Amino acid sequence: MEKVLTIAGSDATGGGGLEADLKIFQEFGVFGLAAITSIVTMEPKTGKHTMSPLAPALIQQQIDSAFAGPIDSVKTGLLPNKEIIEMVSRSLTSYQKKIVVDPVIGGKGTDEFVHAESVEAIRKQLLPLAFITTPNLREAGILSHMGKLNSKEEMKSAAEIIHSFGVKHVVIKGGSQLNLDQAYDLHYDGSNFTFYPHPLIHTNYNHGAGCTFAAAITAALAKQYSVTQAIDLAIQFVEAAIRAGIAINPFVGHVWHGAYTHAEKRLELTNNE
Repeated sequence: MEKVLTIAGSDATGGGGLEADLKIFQEFGVFGLAAITSIVTMEPKTGKHTMSPLAPALIQQQIDSAFAGPIDSVKTGLLPNKEIIEMVSRSLTSYQKKIVVDPVIGGKGTDEFVHAESVEAIRKQLLPLAFITTPNLREAGILSHMGKLNSKEEMKSAAEIIHSFGVKHVVIKGGSQLNLDQAYDLHYDGSNFTFYPHPLIHTNYNHGAGCTFAAAITAALAKQYSVTQAIDLAIQFVEAAIRAGIAINPFVGHVWHGAYTHAEKRLELTNNE
């Protein structure tokens, strides 16, 4: 069985972060390991999120524990400060298999989690190690120094800039923010631009979609899917997850991570059992 490591923050409400990653790994039939970088909690009366980083030495110990055996692919998520980004980058420098970087910069209901010096560390130290990176429109605008991206052409320009940092494949998640007739995700491999159109889904229950997308790609790569196959499957996987999204509390609604495989029906009993 393939083994996949996520180095990411913990989302106490279970929708994003390493909780989402581990759920997706399970759905793909790979064994998930985790190194927790921070804990994101929510104030139950206001919905305000707070991020508490873990000590870098403790994160390093978790990474060392995971790498005690072979790891088939790695995903990074929320790395909350420059010191942690640099430490994680050093830990992955000699890793020879595929790394997926989800460049988490803030999140729903939060203030900015990741500041300018950390963004620069992502550009210069983490992205050069990445096989694929999966920024959303906002993150792509920040990483590329382009600011808000308003068109498919601007997505292409941002992808070229991000690719120049050394990452081999850039996948920008367009979502619904371009105000077009469909949602568009973009893949750029340094030579070719490929847009993936898919239906717009109007819902507020989409927390965790970005983590789910990157985790699905990471698991698919571990199972030897090609890049295009992994992206296409991840898009389908997330679309199903968003369509089946559920309210968790008065402030957040999450994607249902098991929707693509109908996980909610796995252990249903029939009347004869």
